[in-house]
Amino acid sequence: MKRYLQSQVEKDLARKMVFISGARQVGKTTLARQLIRHTEGYLNWDASEDRERILKKELPAAPLWVFDEIHKYRSWRNYLKGLYDTGNRQQKILVTGSARLDFYRFGGDSLQGRYHLLRLHPLSAAELGLRPSDGLQDLLRLGGFPEPFLSGSDIDARRWSREYRTRLIREDIAGMERVTDLGNMELLLLSLPQRVGSPLSINALREDLQVSHKTVANWLNIFERLYAIFRVSPFGSVRLRAVKKEQKHYHWDWSLVPEAGSRFENLVACHLLKWVHFEQDAHGRDVELQYFRDVDRREVDFVVVENGKPFWLIECKWSDEPISPGLKYLKARFPESEAYQISATGRKDYMSPDNIRVCDAIQFLKKLI
Repeated sequence: MKRYLQSQVEKDLARKMVFISGARQVGKTTLARQLIRHTEGYLNWDASEDRERILKKELPAAPLWVFDEIHKYRSWRNYLKGLYDTGNRQQKILVTGSARLDFYRFGGDSLQGRYHLLRLHPLSAAELGLRPSDGLQDLLRLGGFPEPFLSGSDIDARRWSREYRTRLIREDIAGMERVTDLGNMELLLLSLPQRVGSPLSINALREDLQVSHKTVANWLNIFERLYAIFRVSPFGSVRLRAVKKEQKHYHWDWSLVPEAGSRFENLVACHLLKWVHFEQDAHGRDVELQYFRDVDRREVDFVVVENGKPFWLIECKWSDEPISPGLKYLKARFPESEAYQISATGRKDYMSPDNIRVCDAIQFLKKLI
């Protein structure tokens, strides 16, 4: 299937280098191979033969070079800068990596102005063309990564998730980060799915694992850099009496989340982040995904903000329920924002007197990417 980023990648390659980052097995290599017409132009840093060609600069005579996982090379940025600055302007360069390529710089000269960064996300309702009558439960159950979703098998999806976590800890983190206590780090990763949807307390995690606050904070940052989790910050101001520091976290593989309602919330978070990242990367918009919670415990699951102002307010419910008081409260204070209460299994579809759209999830998710 043609991935949603393909047209944007082709457009950007005509002007600059393109970096595609995203979680392991999200489809970066498949996308690269769809773009490349000469198979010899694909070079994987993890393959010893390709690594030798890269280091010797014995690169193939192909119009497009694809460097996969080259961020594991400490001097990768200077290496690419040299290729770009001294090479043929007709030569196209695509870089893919299973980590935040904007973080793994390892010093050296900057590549600023020489590349476009695009972040590839798992499959979503809009990308799959799901309709209200089908598909959402499969997506919830199997997750959005291509291999487990396309398998259609609960057993295959569970095996994939277990193997994925092991490779993340034992290969990616061990190979790229200075972590000595991989056992406790894996315990932390195993405990996080049960905490989805609630503010994430580093102190509580520290006490459970009997390690320092600094250590837990560092491990969470590593999980974010390697696309295992992402965190969402609170939206609000003094006049809203909103919380300021408590972040919520979600998993790129939402199938890990055991409780159905929290898993649905995680799925919606991933869909919204996918749209936000695409708007940032492809269109340069100043948009951000946040959530709302105040000192009186009124809460709205997601607030999409542009230039500091909310324009989408989204509350997630498993089934048909009365409209959330927190959503009504925030909509009253930001009447120009579009407000939605969406459900995983509900069937109601109406506009409330407060101008809040109540509908099944697909009706909203199909508006995204």
